[in-house]
Order: sequence, then structure tokens, then C-alpha cells
Amino acid sequence: MTTETDTALEARVDAILVGAIDPHVHSGPSIAVRGVDHLELAQQMSEAGFAAVITKDHDYSGVMTAALIGAHYPDLRTKVYSSIVLNNVIGGFNPYAVEHTAAMGGKIVFMPTLAAENHLRWEKTSGWVHPASTSKIRPARGIPVLDSSGAVLDEVKEVLDIIARNDLALASGHLHISESWKVFEEAKRRGVKRMVLTHPEEIVQASLNDVRGFAAMGAFVEHSLCMFLEGSKFKVCSEEDLGRHIEAAGVEQTIMCSDLGQTGVFSPLEGFRRGVKLCLKLGYTDAQCHAMVSTNAARAFGLEADVARVKAG
Repeated sequence: MTTETDTALEARVDAILVGAIDPHVHSGPSIAVRGVDHLELAQQMSEAGFAAVITKDHDYSGVMTAALIGAHYPDLRTKVYSSIVLNNVIGGFNPYAVEHTAAMGGKIVFMPTLAAENHLRWEKTSGWVHPASTSKIRPARGIPVLDSSGAVLDEVKEVLDIIARNDLALASGHLHISESWKVFEEAKRRGVKRMVLTHPEEIVQASLNDVRGFAAMGAFVEHSLCMFLEGSKFKVCSEEDLGRHIEAAGVEQTIMCSDLGQTGVFSPLEGFRRGVKLCLKLGYTDAQCHAMVSTNAARAFGLEADVARVKAG
């Protein structure tokens, strides 16, 4: 039987999530099987009072779907946005694709993920395989970001200029942390204002000193809750690891995302509910938890109006 204490905790989580944002969620359709599609995601998150979600597919920009949902489901509390990930299907560092995403209201440009040279090296020793087999699509081919001398490639600089011009957010994707340092430093020189370090806890080989450094640079540090939560097939870190990461960047530069939407694991919404409970367990206040699931992401991606709209009722 549910106790009064359990009920009170659930009520606290409910309140913390009003105005929340999931800026990294793998809803479908996708070449990989997904447990929820973009519309179902928006409907579920709307019931919980989320202000926005930013969908992420490794192979396409979802800006057209986001526009359709916004036009045909105007009563949803949750606004759907999309990112673009610069993998092989997009054409890598394709300026046309990035400009199109910007023109259609996209929010984030991810550096290569499944096609990052670092990811392909990691994949060989991790035991991970893309859930969409190569019977559907040929194997990824590595997309470099640096030249043989270690300098940022011109085609990367061109995309960084587009990001700066359109006030998009730059996310590091699955680059090695050493590559992300060079790309972000170049991005800052070229006027990019919004920068996010993607899940430093996995794949990218970031240290806590790297986390401190990126936060000091002004970048937000985004944590994938699925990598810390009990019952998640993606769990690779302890609960205490999350606390160490938050302390390294500071609450004010920390963002939580679900990184969920796959089959065989709980939903993105449930991931957020469990993630908030974990942060409370680690000793963070309700206000701090709300900042890490809502207002920090609003600042990172320019979604302050969406949060204000939901909170206004």
C-alpha cells in the first residue's frame, strides 16, 4: 500500500517536473526500433507538464515532424523541437542540412555520434552494436573533425559559423573529449554562444577535470539519466557518480536528459521521474532539481518562453 511519505515524494516530483525539458530523447520513427514515437512522447510529456522536448535521431533531422505536431496538436503543453546529428546519412558536415534545420526551427547541432571516429574505436571494445543491423544500412564510416596536424577542419568551421549565425546550440556528440576541446574552443572564437558537453560519463572519455573545464568555459554539461538509474539497461555509472559530475560542473551548468525512447527500458518520462528522485536522494533541493531538469536547459537552448508558458498554466 502506498504510504503518505511515498505520496508526498511523488507530489514533489510532479511539481519539480512542471516546465521540464528533455533535450536529448530518442523517440521514433527511426531505423532502430523505438518504444515511443514523437507524437506519443509529446502527449505523455504534456500530461506531466513538460515545457518542451528536443528529439534526437542519429540519422535525420526531425524538424518537419516537429512542425506537423505543432500545427495539428496545438493544445499540447509540450512543444516539440528537433536536433540534427552530423552522421553519414546527413552527409557529415553538410552546411545545407544545418541551414535547413535552422530555418525550420531546429535547436541543436550534434557533432558526429555513431560516425564519430572516437565512437567507432569505442564500439570495437564495448560490445555495443547499433540496434539497426547492417542489413538496413551500410556500416558507419568515420567522419573526422581534425586534420593531420590536429587543427579543426574547414568544413567543421563552416558549420560552426552557421551555428553562430543562427544562435543554435552546439553539442559535442560522441567526439573524444580531446577533440571536443578543440572544436568548442574554435566555436567560441567564431561566436557560438550555446555549447553542451554530451554525456561525459560514457563513450567520450571525459574526466571530472574536463567537466570542470567545460563548465568554466560556459558550456552546459548534459547527463543521460539512463546511464545512472537502477533498472536501466544503459546503466554504466553509480548514483554517486552523478553527484560527482554535478559538483564538478556546478548545479547551474548541469542539464539532465533522458537519452531514452528505446525498447526494453522505461519511458523518457519515467526516466525523468526516477532521475529527480535520485537527485533528491543525493541531497539536492527541489529548486536545484528543477534547475537541472528545466531552467538550465531553457537557458541553454533558448526555451525560456516555453517554460514560462507552462508555468503560467
